[in-house]
Amino acid sequence: MDDKEYLLSLIREGEHQQQDFKYRVADACKLAKSVSAFANTDGGRLLIGVRDDGHLSGVRSEEEIYMMHQAAYKFCKPEASIKFDTYHVDKRTIVVATVPPSGKRPICALDEEGRKRAYIRMNDENIVASPVHLALWRESQKPQGTMITYDDDIRLLLDAIQGQLPLNRIVRLSRLPRHKVITLLARLIRFGNVRCVYVNQQFLFSMA
Repeated sequence: MDDKEYLLSLIREGEHQQQDFKYRVADACKLAKSVSAFANTDGGRLLIGVRDDGHLSGVRSEEEIYMMHQAAYKFCKPEASIKFDTYHVDKRTIVVATVPPSGKRPICALDEEGRKRAYIRMNDENIVASPVHLALWRESQKPQGTMITYDDDIRLLLDAIQGQLPLNRIVRLSRLPRHKVITLLARLIRFGNVRCVYVNQQFLFSMA
Protein backbone atom coordinates (compact mmCIF):
# COMPACT_ATOMS: atom_id res chain seq x y z
CA MET A 1 0.00 0.00 0.00
CA ASP A 2 1.14 3.59 -0.55
CA ASP A 3 1.76 6.16 2.21
CA LYS A 4 -1.80 7.46 2.22
CA GLU A 5 -3.36 4.02 2.42
CA TYR A 6 -0.97 3.07 5.22
CA LEU A 7 -1.76 6.18 7.29
CA LEU A 8 -5.49 5.80 6.75
CA SER A 9 -5.27 2.18 7.91
CA LEU A 10 -3.64 3.37 11.14
CA ILE A 11 -6.19 6.16 11.61
CA ARG A 12 -9.07 3.71 11.23
CA GLU A 13 -7.80 1.97 14.37
CA GLY A 14 -8.50 5.16 16.32
CA GLU A 15 -6.71 6.09 19.53
CA HIS A 16 -6.01 3.13 21.78
CA GLN A 17 -3.48 1.62 24.17
CA GLN A 18 -0.70 1.82 21.60
CA GLN A 19 -1.74 4.74 19.41
CA ASP A 20 -2.33 8.45 19.97
CA PHE A 21 -3.19 11.31 17.60
CA LYS A 22 -1.53 14.72 17.95
CA TYR A 23 -3.00 17.58 15.93
CA ARG A 24 0.06 19.75 16.54
CA VAL A 25 3.09 19.95 18.81
CA ALA A 26 3.04 23.19 20.75
CA ASP A 27 4.71 21.96 23.93
CA ALA A 28 7.56 19.44 24.18
CA CYS A 29 6.72 18.82 27.86
CA LYS A 30 3.20 17.64 27.02
CA LEU A 31 4.44 15.42 24.22
CA ALA A 32 6.99 13.90 26.62
CA LYS A 33 4.08 12.60 28.73
CA SER A 34 2.90 10.48 25.81
CA VAL A 35 6.42 9.25 25.13
CA SER A 36 6.83 8.34 28.83
CA ALA A 37 3.47 6.53 28.89
CA PHE A 38 4.21 4.41 25.83
CA ALA A 39 7.77 3.61 26.96
CA ASN A 40 6.57 2.53 30.42
CA THR A 41 3.74 0.34 29.12
CA ASP A 42 3.56 -1.64 25.86
CA GLY A 43 5.14 0.86 23.48
CA GLY A 44 3.12 2.66 20.82
CA ARG A 45 3.06 5.29 18.15
CA LEU A 46 2.13 8.95 17.92
CA LEU A 47 0.54 10.13 14.69
CA ILE A 48 1.58 13.77 14.59
CA GLY A 49 -0.37 16.03 12.26
CA VAL A 50 -3.60 14.07 12.73
CA ARG A 51 -6.65 15.55 14.43
CA ASP A 52 -8.68 13.67 17.06
CA ASP A 53 -11.33 12.97 14.40
CA GLY A 54 -8.69 11.38 12.15
CA HIS A 55 -8.44 14.30 9.71
CA LEU A 56 -4.97 14.79 8.20
CA SER A 57 -3.93 18.32 9.14
CA GLY A 58 -0.18 17.92 8.72
CA VAL A 59 2.84 19.14 10.64
CA ARG A 60 3.03 22.88 10.16
CA SER A 61 6.64 23.84 10.80
CA GLU A 62 10.21 22.71 11.41
CA GLU A 63 9.70 23.96 14.98
CA GLU A 64 7.21 21.16 15.60
CA ILE A 65 9.70 18.55 14.37
CA TYR A 66 12.35 20.08 16.63
CA MET A 67 10.00 19.82 19.63
CA MET A 68 9.32 16.15 18.87
CA HIS A 69 13.01 15.43 19.26
CA GLN A 70 13.16 17.61 22.38
CA ALA A 71 10.32 15.60 23.92
CA ALA A 72 12.21 12.32 23.62
CA TYR A 73 15.78 13.42 24.18
CA LYS A 74 15.55 16.42 26.52
CA PHE A 75 12.26 16.14 28.39
CA CYS A 76 12.40 12.39 29.07
CA LYS A 77 14.78 11.03 31.72
CA PRO A 78 16.40 8.70 30.94
CA GLU A 79 16.18 9.38 27.22
CA ALA A 80 13.45 7.42 25.50
CA SER A 81 14.07 5.40 22.36
CA ILE A 82 11.98 6.78 19.53
CA LYS A 83 11.91 6.45 15.73
CA PHE A 84 10.48 9.15 13.47
CA ASP A 85 9.04 8.30 10.05
CA THR A 86 7.83 11.08 7.77
CA TYR A 87 5.03 10.66 5.22
CA HIS A 88 3.85 13.14 2.60
CA VAL A 89 0.15 12.84 1.78
CA ASP A 90 -2.06 15.36 -0.07
CA LYS A 91 0.65 18.03 0.31
CA ARG A 92 0.72 17.50 4.08
CA THR A 93 3.53 16.11 6.21
CA ILE A 94 2.57 13.48 8.79
CA VAL A 95 5.11 12.18 11.29
CA VAL A 96 4.73 8.76 12.92
CA ALA A 97 6.80 8.59 16.10
CA THR A 98 7.21 4.99 17.26
CA VAL A 99 8.18 4.39 20.90
CA PRO A 100 9.21 0.86 21.95
CA PRO A 101 8.61 -0.40 25.49
CA SER A 102 11.63 0.55 27.60
CA GLY A 103 13.90 -1.81 29.47
CA LYS A 104 14.91 1.09 31.76
CA ARG A 105 11.58 1.88 33.40
CA PRO A 106 10.53 4.30 34.61
CA ILE A 107 11.00 6.73 31.76
CA CYS A 108 10.00 10.03 33.37
CA ALA A 109 8.70 13.16 31.67
CA LEU A 110 9.96 16.54 32.88
CA ASP A 111 7.48 19.35 33.44
CA GLU A 112 8.17 23.06 32.97
CA GLU A 113 9.80 23.26 36.42
CA GLY A 114 12.05 20.29 35.74
CA ARG A 115 10.15 17.89 38.01
CA LYS A 116 10.13 14.24 36.94
CA ARG A 117 6.93 12.20 36.72
CA ALA A 118 6.37 8.78 35.19
CA TYR A 119 3.27 7.95 33.13
CA ILE A 120 1.64 4.76 31.95
CA ARG A 121 -0.78 4.17 29.08
CA MET A 122 -4.27 2.94 30.01
CA ASN A 123 -6.54 2.46 26.99
CA ASP A 124 -6.28 5.86 25.25
CA GLU A 125 -5.13 7.88 28.27
CA ASN A 126 -1.77 8.84 29.74
CA ILE A 127 -2.00 8.33 33.52
CA VAL A 128 0.49 9.29 36.22
CA ALA A 129 2.06 6.06 37.48
CA SER A 130 1.15 5.08 41.03
CA PRO A 131 3.75 4.49 43.77
CA VAL A 132 3.05 0.77 43.29
CA HIS A 133 4.06 0.96 39.63
CA LEU A 134 7.32 2.64 40.61
CA ALA A 135 7.97 -0.12 43.17
CA LEU A 136 7.04 -2.77 40.59
CA TRP A 137 9.64 -1.43 38.18
CA ARG A 138 12.22 -1.58 40.97
CA GLU A 139 11.14 -5.16 41.71
CA SER A 140 11.53 -6.11 38.07
CA GLN A 141 15.23 -5.27 38.26
CA LYS A 142 15.73 -8.05 40.83
CA PRO A 143 16.70 -11.59 39.72
CA GLN A 144 13.74 -13.57 38.40
CA GLY A 145 14.42 -16.31 40.96
CA THR A 146 13.54 -14.05 43.90
CA MET A 147 10.61 -15.64 45.76
CA ILE A 148 7.91 -14.33 48.11
CA THR A 149 8.10 -15.22 51.78
CA TYR A 150 4.57 -15.52 53.14
CA ASP A 151 5.24 -13.90 56.50
CA ASP A 152 2.84 -12.13 58.87
CA ASP A 153 2.97 -8.86 56.88
CA ILE A 154 1.97 -10.63 53.66
CA ARG A 155 -0.89 -12.39 55.43
CA LEU A 156 -2.16 -9.10 56.91
CA LEU A 157 -2.03 -7.53 53.47
CA LEU A 158 -3.81 -10.39 51.73
CA ASP A 159 -6.51 -10.45 54.42
CA ALA A 160 -7.09 -6.73 53.82
CA ILE A 161 -7.63 -7.11 50.06
CA GLN A 162 -11.33 -7.89 49.85
CA GLY A 163 -12.67 -6.95 46.43
CA GLN A 164 -11.14 -4.05 44.51
CA LEU A 165 -9.58 -1.47 46.82
CA PRO A 166 -7.44 1.66 46.41
CA LEU A 167 -3.99 1.84 47.98
CA ASN A 168 -4.96 4.09 50.88
CA ARG A 169 -7.82 1.79 51.88
CA ILE A 170 -5.51 -1.23 51.90
CA VAL A 171 -3.04 0.67 54.09
CA ARG A 172 -5.77 1.45 56.63
CA LEU A 173 -7.20 -2.08 56.67
CA SER A 174 -3.87 -3.86 56.89
CA ARG A 175 -2.46 -1.43 59.49
CA LEU A 176 0.91 -1.77 57.84
CA PRO A 177 3.20 1.16 57.03
CA ARG A 178 2.37 2.69 53.65
CA HIS A 179 5.86 2.11 52.23
CA LYS A 180 5.66 -1.57 53.17
CA VAL A 181 2.23 -1.99 51.57
CA ILE A 182 3.54 -0.43 48.35
CA THR A 183 6.55 -2.75 48.28
CA LEU A 184 4.52 -5.87 49.06
CA LEU A 185 1.80 -5.05 46.51
CA ALA A 186 4.47 -4.61 43.84
CA ARG A 187 5.98 -7.97 44.74
CA LEU A 188 2.60 -9.71 44.71
CA ILE A 189 1.71 -8.16 41.34
CA ARG A 190 5.03 -9.30 39.91
CA PHE A 191 4.36 -12.90 40.92
CA GLY A 192 0.73 -12.86 39.77
CA ASN A 193 -0.99 -12.92 43.18
CA VAL A 194 -2.53 -9.44 42.92
CA ARG A 195 -3.74 -7.45 39.93
CA CYS A 196 -4.15 -3.73 39.38
CA VAL A 197 -6.91 -2.05 37.34
CA TYR A 198 -7.72 1.58 36.63
CA VAL A 199 -11.36 2.46 37.36
CA ASN A 200 -12.99 5.88 37.80
CA GLN A 201 -9.64 7.70 37.76
CA GLN A 202 -8.02 5.58 40.46
CA PHE A 203 -5.94 2.42 40.67
CA LEU A 204 -7.63 -0.48 42.42
CA PHE A 205 -5.97 -3.66 43.66
CA SER A 206 -7.56 -7.08 44.02
CA MET A 207 -6.59 -10.72 44.31
CA ALA A 208 -5.68 -12.22 40.95
